[in-house]
Amino acid sequence: MRLHTETPALLLGLIGEGIGQSLSPALYEGEAAQHGILCLYQRIDLDELRLTSSALPELLTAAERFGFKGLNITHPCKQAIIPHLHALSDEARAIGAVNTVVLHAGRRIGHNTDHYGFAQNIRQHMSGESIGRVVQLGAGGAGAAVADAILRLGAGHLALFDQAPMRAQALARTLQARFPHVPVTAGGDLAHAMQAADGLINATPVGMHKHPGTPLNPDLLEPRHWFAEIIYFPLETELLRIARQKGCRTIDGIGMVVHQAARAFELYTDGIPADAQRMTAHVMRILEHRAAAVTSA
Repeated sequence: MRLHTETPALLLGLIGEGIGQSLSPALYEGEAAQHGILCLYQRIDLDELRLTSSALPELLTAAERFGFKGLNITHPCKQAIIPHLHALSDEARAIGAVNTVVLHAGRRIGHNTDHYGFAQNIRQHMSGESIGRVVQLGAGGAGAAVADAILRLGAGHLALFDQAPMRAQALARTLQARFPHVPVTAGGDLAHAMQAADGLINATPVGMHKHPGTPLNPDLLEPRHWFAEIIYFPLETELLRIARQKGCRTIDGIGMVVHQAARAFELYTDGIPADAQRMTAHVMRILEHRAAAVTSA
């Protein structure tokens, strides 16, 4: 594909902690090239820079000065960034979390494409299947988007658990107000909740390389459960591997990350549609190459 070199490069970035293995640069640069757009994508890793989310104001200002068109936002900044934006999309305002910031004409507009990405992933893998009763682990920025999505997809009950109980309680209250006809609870006995549940969602960072392990005792998973993971690197978290071994219906995080990126790409490019199927194939080739490199090392 011939690049439109006469137009400025599309400068994008990702702000978050421990993002050295993020596939976002490959996703956006690869898809942009298919449209003849030169895209330069920069990881802004708070860990590597020895910064915290308190540095968001200066990072946003720097991005604006360097001509960035937009920024992806990930853990732990999806809620912390909101006070530093000029406006929110209706979806981001309702969810209370932002994963995409469009920088245009001196304004910072926050969007949430996690909601769309997760919903599309569930639709593809559970077409025609009942969502039923759901236990969700994690009530942070990603968790807020995922919880809203699963309720809109028809969950009959949602039980939220988080290491910060007050955060789960606050999200439960917000969701209950938006979905008054579906019971939304927070905290309590996780083992009891899993016995009554049909499915489990991991919306915590536990399972990433920086946060190894499992977010709950794997013994609580039964073959009858479906399990959805939002982590995509590693592609198979420890809990996802265990769920597959037990015979659970499993949904990995690739679909969510691709679909949320496809939607964000349209926002950054003022409406150019992204090809999610092509992006999925591209990212899978990269993951296979990484896995082969690790095996041969």
